[in-house]
Amino acid sequence: MLKFIKGHMESIEGIEIYPMISLLIFFIFFAGLFWWVITAKKEHIKEVSQIPLETENDIQS
Repeated sequence: MLKFIKGHMESIEGIEIYPMISLLIFFIFFAGLFWWVITAKKEHIKEVSQIPLETENDIQS
């Protein structure tokens, strides 16, 4: 099965760019996510972390 896929992929011209593009997108996404985590304000993180624990009474008051 893998030989069929590999043989088919080798016949497509210019396909070698797609793994590089995928790696670039992966790296940019996680670098951006890391940057957001580092620069996020502690108050925002604390507020968002408490959302699942709130009840309807807490939200209304």
